[in-house]
Amino acid sequence: MNETAHPALLPTGMHDLLPPEAETEAAVVARLMATLTAHGYERVKPPLVEFEETLLSGAGAAMATSTFRMMDPVSHRMIGVRADMTPQIARIAATRLGGVPRPLRLSYAGQVLRVRGSEIRPERQVGQVGAELIGAAGPAADVEAITVASAALAALGVPELTVDITLPTLVPAVAEAYGMSGECDAALRAALDHKDSAAVTALAGKAGKLLERLLLAAGPAAATLAALDRLDLPERGRAERARLGAVLDGLAAAAPELKVTVDPVENRGFEYHTGISFTFFAAASAAQGALGELGRGGRYDAGDPTAPEPATGFTLYTDTILRALPEALAPRRVLLPLGADRRRADALRAAGWITVAALASIGDWREEARRLGCSHVLDGEDPVAVG
Repeated sequence: MNETAHPALLPTGMHDLLPPEAETEAAVVARLMATLTAHGYERVKPPLVEFEETLLSGAGAAMATSTFRMMDPVSHRMIGVRADMTPQIARIAATRLGGVPRPLRLSYAGQVLRVRGSEIRPERQVGQVGAELIGAAGPAADVEAITVASAALAALGVPELTVDITLPTLVPAVAEAYGMSGECDAALRAALDHKDSAAVTALAGKAGKLLERLLLAAGPAAATLAALDRLDLPERGRAERARLGAVLDGLAAAAPELKVTVDPVENRGFEYHTGISFTFFAAASAAQGALGELGRGGRYDAGDPTAPEPATGFTLYTDTILRALPEALAPRRVLLPLGADRRRADALRAAGWITVAALASIGDWREEARRLGCSHVLDGEDPVAVG
């Protein structure tokens, strides 16, 4: 016998965002976008769904298994609900904005939907805010992407911000130099991602010692650079190390307060990236528990796969950011007793207050303010904290 579902029941990985979190999220998105705008990134707004063949082309191919697909009843063609916005921005840059001078700086904000969550991110609907820098190949673009993302997060007050840089093409360069391919290469990637040094040594053959030392090289940026300098890397690997050094020098000048670590073998989530990539984290309190990633980004190929453009960018995740923010970001709410002066109420709203107007006469305005979730009550001309 089928039971009627409770009206508040939602599919796994979906949830309602209630007051005051929904309002806080909107404010967070606005402040992040303001930082991106201030750095020259212009906003675009792609659609929720696209035809399957365009949504999953190029960099979008990596999201194929995460994408909801259905038949469009109008065109009778398969369409997909976006699981990530970066491929959409790359499409816009290559087509609608193909003639715009490069480098092209674009920003975006919106929701994405995924077939399933992961252990790290169980949510299937995720809010994204991001930026893409398209048409710039040098390390200065990598530095800009990281510094702009860190500036956006720092402007919100995210505590103890850390960026972890990875080189997703370094291990493939080693595998190619040592003739590893196919199933062996895939198993090796999995062992490296799980930091299983015994499995790495068993799978890698002649490259085992080198890969084991790469695995152990992860840590603070300066220490990792020194460890890489002691390794006999193949030619492509040396080029990656040189690029990493240039990016770290740029970050030291542009964002000296940012804590930087490097993991030269991490690949999970960077399957379509072609160079310097990165993930942002923040300190978590005991009450918050593990926060997970605040955002990630890196270098990739944009546009037509036969004639790609160099690009880099980042995506910030609003759900994780909300958990990382201090409570001080909660909006100030003031109760206006019945008959409060309208001009004073206008002035409070102009100063950033949220006003809640009483609709009936109440004996104890402080208690009423607490009942309605207000932090203050208007007493004469001034908001007074209700405790």
